[in-house]
Amino acid sequence: MANPKSKSKPEPKYRPVIEPVAHFVFTPTTTHQHVFPAPTAIKALAISTTSSDTRQSLIYIGTLTGAIYLLSLNPAADENDRVSVIKHTLIGNGSAIVSILVVENLKRIIVLSGDGFLYLLDSFLLEAPKKVSVIKGGVTAFARRFFSKNYSNSDRILPKLNGVKSKEDGSSSISSSSSGGGSFFVAATGKKLVLAELVSSGSVVLLKEILGVFEGMIRDLAWVDDSIIFGNKSGYFLYSCISGQCGLIFSLPELSGQPQLKLLVRECRVLLLVDNVGVTVDTEGQPVGGSLVFRGVPDSIGEIGSHVVAVKNGKMELYYKKSGNCVQVVMLSSDAGGGTCVVASQEDVSGEFVAVSMSSKVIFYRKVPWEEQIKDLLRKKCFKEAISLVEELQSEETMQPSELFPFIMRDPNPWSLLVPRNRYWGLHPPPTPLENVVDDGLKTIQRAIFLKKAGIETAVDDEFIVNPPTRADLLEAAIENFIRYMQASRHKDLTPSVREGVDTLLMYLYRALNHVDDMERLASSENSCIVEELEMLLNDSGHLRTLAFLYASKGMSSKALAIWRVLAKVTSGQETAVAEASNILEESSDQDLVLQHLGWIADINPVLAVQVLISDKRSNVLPPDEVIAAIDPKKVDILQRYLQWLIEDQDSDDIQFHTMYALLLAKSALESYEIEHGSQNSEAGTSKELNVSHHGSNSIFDSPLRERLQIFLQSSDLYDPEEVLDLIEGSELWLEKAILYRKLGQETLVLQILALKLEDCEAAEQYCAEIGRPDAYMQLLEMYLDPKDGKEPMFKAAVRLLHNHGEALDPLQVLERLSPDMPLQLASDTILRMLRARLHHHWQGQIVHNLSRALDVDASLARLEERSRHVLINDESVCDSCHARLGTKLFAMYPDDTIVCYKCFRRQGESTSVTGRNFKEDVLYKPGWLVTR
Repeated sequence: MANPKSKSKPEPKYRPVIEPVAHFVFTPTTTHQHVFPAPTAIKALAISTTSSDTRQSLIYIGTLTGAIYLLSLNPAADENDRVSVIKHTLIGNGSAIVSILVVENLKRIIVLSGDGFLYLLDSFLLEAPKKVSVIKGGVTAFARRFFSKNYSNSDRILPKLNGVKSKEDGSSSISSSSSGGGSFFVAATGKKLVLAELVSSGSVVLLKEILGVFEGMIRDLAWVDDSIIFGNKSGYFLYSCISGQCGLIFSLPELSGQPQLKLLVRECRVLLLVDNVGVTVDTEGQPVGGSLVFRGVPDSIGEIGSHVVAVKNGKMELYYKKSGNCVQVVMLSSDAGGGTCVVASQEDVSGEFVAVSMSSKVIFYRKVPWEEQIKDLLRKKCFKEAISLVEELQSEETMQPSELFPFIMRDPNPWSLLVPRNRYWGLHPPPTPLENVVDDGLKTIQRAIFLKKAGIETAVDDEFIVNPPTRADLLEAAIENFIRYMQASRHKDLTPSVREGVDTLLMYLYRALNHVDDMERLASSENSCIVEELEMLLNDSGHLRTLAFLYASKGMSSKALAIWRVLAKVTSGQETAVAEASNILEESSDQDLVLQHLGWIADINPVLAVQVLISDKRSNVLPPDEVIAAIDPKKVDILQRYLQWLIEDQDSDDIQFHTMYALLLAKSALESYEIEHGSQNSEAGTSKELNVSHHGSNSIFDSPLRERLQIFLQSSDLYDPEEVLDLIEGSELWLEKAILYRKLGQETLVLQILALKLEDCEAAEQYCAEIGRPDAYMQLLEMYLDPKDGKEPMFKAAVRLLHNHGEALDPLQVLERLSPDMPLQLASDTILRMLRARLHHHWQGQIVHNLSRALDVDASLARLEERSRHVLINDESVCDSCHARLGTKLFAMYPDDTIVCYKCFRRQGESTSVTGRNFKEDVLYKPGWLVTR
């Protein structure tokens, strides 16, 4: 029978991730004048990659007795010579060394002693230790500030520190500005955090003291970007340097051990330990990924590549970060002695070594080559793990864009710190500018040609020897390849700092080959170029268009417009310069900037100048008064179009704007009329007319000038008609004057203009209809029959008026006003029809009058008959309201035939019957009441 128990857990699949490379044991001997005392416990370890020889690493060892030893590790040397002692020194009063922090860029180390003070030493221990006096002791932990890849490069100079007041005394923290070449660190002194900077001169500057934002003594901490993560007996906390707020990440159980955390440099995350469980959090304190479950509470934690190293009880375990699996277990040698284990790793993404100590012995391990790890997994048939390792290897071995930066721009440059340290760089010369690489290659080819002639074979390809390339060809080919790579890199998910480097250096490469179109395309599109790195280059090389596009893409509108203004002076580039400048100004709400550049744009292209003023792309409308004041008075068409936009599109009800617009239109109309009808200087007038037309209606406006004037005068009620009338009073603009007289209520003058000046009979008759009085038609008839000023009578217009509106005129008055000179055949038919219509209206009125009188008589008769009706009441008749017998009582009857006693009638009233019907509101009709005659 089968065993019902579940299958046993499969054995873990280990693989060799690291291998021992050297070891060192403290023994009571004298070596190279360094006297080692009796075996002493090692309490602190640190590894530095800074050395004059790239193959070596510096190892710092701190002991229980307060000594610091400096060792050199050279894995390439013979096995017995790989570790050597350089120097040692004693710290303070001999208290145990708690921790060591290496500041590689300043060639310094900071040591925390058991006496609670920090000490500063040079990286080679040549100078005497110096106590950091600005921090008054009681330090329990300290850490250096690290920056993630996504942290802005421009923010690395100074930390973002907001003042935080103490809860106890309210005093503000101390702040200091310092140079960008320093290194920031944080120290915990009891319940207080102290932020400081180690500057390049070797002194420590106190930046801030943070008091009373948390409870409990801090035991361990880390500083990443703007977040300080620390732990005490109650839990783990995060302090934000930006907001000054401190928040709890999570609490620790009451019986848990001391808090312990580790900065994972590769991901810029922090591993927080809760007994044997490691929780990874980001810079916001949010858990990311899965937890690491160790097989016991580690004494110390390190990091190497994508693995976490934990040591405990003479055993070292390696855990893969992504899966959390233990991939290797290393038993430390039996002669290592007892005591607490300490592990140290390189604070570098590409760190290759870890150091592990037990008592007085230190063992150094390095990564096993990837190929060997993959082969070992394949031998164990761990195919998934092998594939995962290959993918990880591919991502690490793929060249990053920042690796090319040193070939394009000389160090130091803004991106020097972004260039990764790759392990294969130790086998090759460091990166140098591309020109140097090409020159070195040409020297190699020349040397090979010389040796070839001497009969000595070389590694240089024969093709280069037979047909050596020129320096220009090599440089061009190299730059073209660099350009293709950088263009492809722009589509990758890059950090902001790397993206800035890619775009800026791509512009350098375009400029080197004078790819003007590519330069302008990059500058005018969304880009991450650093303007300060490019403006001198582009200005000196004469690529002003590219620089203008770049300024505009970065919001530096003033500088961009200054360049376009200069380029607009060149005839061949005028239209482009004006178009690009107007595009910038259409989106700008900077009033001074817009008005500053409006003039030269208007001189070249008035249409674009108007578009700048009336653009709907800007967030805030420009102040109209200041815009009007800034427009050149000679640019009347621009001012007219702007006022038209204010009135029609912006619904402005400003009387001043309406009047100004009307006067401008009227003045232009007068000038245009004089040009068209002037009897003198006709040729000059024609030339001027064409000039006005070009900058006026044909370019800016969609309708003719006089049409716009007439429509505006008729539609607006907000301008001053008298002021406009004064301007055109003596002109021939009769229709415009008629509109203005109409606004002023001058009916006679309006009729005279319409009927006599314009001879527009239809408009005159329509105006009479608007007046609505019969005398208006009679007045118009008089004007037709007697135009005065020597003008012949307008008999046809008079006949038309009589034909259309004769019914509204008094025939006698018409006959009285008819001129004896009027031909009878023109008026006879019309007058006859008018008289017949008059007689017909008279008879029709009499019929209507008599019918109305008959209806009134019939209604009176029906009312009389209704009031005279007799009602028969017997003994059984009752009141319809109170139901009492009527007998001989007085009663009343309503039109709806309901009967009530007199008492109820007084209560109900005479308008409302017992049924509730109100006869004043709801009238009752009976068939006998209707007139049928």
